Amino acid sequence: MPPIPATDQLELSVDSGVAVVTLNRPQRLNAITDDMMRAFAGLWGGLDADPEVRVIVITGAGRGFCGGADVGGLAEADEKPGEYQRLLSPRSCGVYKPVVAAVNGVCAGAGLHFVCDADLVLAADSATFLDPHVNVGQVSALEPISLSRVVPLGAVLRMVLLGSHERMTASRAQEVGLVSEVVPLERLMPRTRELASAIASASPAAVQGSLRAIWSGLDRGLSDALDEGWRILIDHRSHPDSREGPAAFLERRPPAWTVGPALSSDPSETPKEAE
Repeated sequence: MPPIPATDQLELSVDSGVAVVTLNRPQRLNAITDDMMRAFAGLWGGLDADPEVRVIVITGAGRGFCGGADVGGLAEADEKPGEYQRLLSPRSCGVYKPVVAAVNGVCAGAGLHFVCDADLVLAADSATFLDPHVNVGQVSALEPISLSRVVPLGAVLRMVLLGSHERMTASRAQEVGLVSEVVPLERLMPRTRELASAIASASPAAVQGSLRAIWSGLDRGLSDALDEGWRILIDHRSHPDSREGPAAFLERRPPAWTVGPALSSDPSETPKEAE
């Protein structure tokens, strides 16, 4: 299991290919400190390099998912924030292993990074979402820009402008497409693990190649996105999983997937065969 950079404010467990990262400041609704920000970039890189990790789950300890950046630290923050403050989520670090967010409570401000960059978002029926940046004198920029690629712009603008005066409910988040499934709190982690296990059963290389094509396509025009998607698709044809999948289907047996990154992420690397 990859080590977490020195901090007791994050917890990590890995079981059956699923890594669960837990924000661990329950007394402060898991508000993000500078130590946590620095730790995340190293953590995501470690999980990406670990061939046994196929899916990443992120959740919070206690009654909150993430209360945003610790406001106490903002008053003492440097005028120019460090680049590590942009590297909170796996996607912002260039990690294309599938990410599932399990939102167990309030998700505010910087916590929205984890949600809008996740591939699948589940929420407890008691979870709420808000962006209070402007209420504490801060510009809201990165979170709403990412959110606007996922949900209608009107919903994003309302969240930014009303700030701490209004919270989006879990059911409303599902209506606008921010959340894919809402469950009772006691069912949140069991259901999350169920879906994560299903994702982990697929070809890791095919999953990562698919996510890379989809997410990178959002940064391109349609024609360029289709060209890049075609390149990734063709590159994957030379990957062992591309042959193993059809063979296993025809032979009516479980597939033996290759452990290692998608070829499209680094064509110079040769995947390591699973034992």
